Amino acid sequence: MHKFKITDIGGTITKEDDRYKVCDNSVLNNLVLSSTDLKPNKSTSGHKHSGQEEIYFFIKGSGEMEINEKNFFVTEGDTVLIEDGDFHRVHAGNKGCYFVCVFDGKRNH
Repeated sequence: MHKFKITDIGGTITKEDDRYKVCDNSVLNNLVLSSTDLKPNKSTSGHKHSGQEEIYFFIKGSGEMEINEKNFFVTEGDTVLIEDGDFHRVHAGNKGCYFVCVFDGKRNH
């Protein structure tokens, strides 16, 4: 059994730069639990991948989620389901945002 706080999912830093810090917890065999602390007014790189679905849980802050060139507001408590092959990117608001995502398989983005 592994138990974590939603604001600290453990794992290792997989990406870190002036925009964000991304940590992946890959304790499980088939799912990865990842967190992104996105700094104010910054955006993730955006990507899409075939054969992999994702779920984003917005924990702190707010911003916009972009999926296939459509943008919509996201804030604390929102959950976004990302279908296989959909391009997606997050744009943080003035206070930044922290979100946790779950995806199947290994990181390919």
